[in-house]
Amino acid sequence: MNNLTLPDFPARITEKNGKTFIFDKVRKKHVSLTPEEWVRQHFVNYLITEKHYPIEMIANEVSIKLHNTSKRCDTIIFNAEQRPFIIVEYKAPHVEITEEVFRQILRYNMSLHARYLIVSNGIRHICCQIDYEKQTYAFLKDIPTFSDAIK
Repeated sequence: MNNLTLPDFPARITEKNGKTFIFDKVRKKHVSLTPEEWVRQHFVNYLITEKHYPIEMIANEVSIKLHNTSKRCDTIIFNAEQRPFIIVEYKAPHVEITEEVFRQILRYNMSLHARYLIVSNGIRHICCQIDYEKQTYAFLKDIPTFSDAIK
């Protein structure tokens, strides 16, 4: 798999019937290893080990309703009240993060109202903080730590 700008970790990779799987410690099961899944597993590991997000607050592949259609968020981090706090959208490393890619996560947030939106292709990571009271947003230079994000 591609080299990413995320810390390496001892990924648990297995093969079965000619297909490759990686263990998702959030879902507690092996999932098909795609380039996007490679990014997800590295990014979630980064959030847990480097940014100190509790694994219990993280959910992968979360179904949501948006305008009477079902969509699936790649990762949602919930706050103590079990409300979406951060939405993360992953792309394969070869996929450029464009305005259209960012619009996808904005559409998801129309129903979730998360405070932070993150898009990552494993090489480039874009984080946006939304202030609903002031009706403003700001792109951040770095992904906030858990303790900074909950302030």
